Amino acid sequence: MSDQLHPAATHHLPFFITAPGETDVVLNITLWFVVACIILTGVIFLTIHSLPERMAHKSKKILLDLIALLCLLALLTHEHFFWFVAIVLAFLDIPDFLTPVNRIANSVAAMAGQEAGEKPVDASTSATSEAAKGDEPDEPHATKQGARHG
Repeated sequence: MSDQLHPAATHHLPFFITAPGETDVVLNITLWFVVACIILTGVIFLTIHSLPERMAHKSKKILLDLIALLCLLALLTHEHFFWFVAIVLAFLDIPDFLTPVNRIANSVAAMAGQEAGEKPVDASTSATSEAAKGDEPDEPHATKQGARHG
């Protein structure tokens, strides 16, 4: 083959035109650029999708499992509403109502003389069991309590 140009071709060729049989450098650079952009876009996309979960994990939120589930649902279903709810829950500080209620219940149980977690004794069943024993005289239950506290 000859290195002569076709008579109809222009005499000045741009730099990205390669001769036959040579490596196309611009194609290789473009290929690597496109692959890098696809990988970078995927990393950014996954980082943004996991943002509410990471925020909730850092602040030790109560609803961490719910936020993680919503992020996963948003990722798999492409429903943006799930991600929006997850990030709102990650930003909100929901108060813990259960701990004070449990402490009150345990304190009341301790005042009643029961172990924590023990079922309360029903007054009607305790009265029939005391009457069946016959050990104590038939006094009203309130009198015995009053005598003990008075």
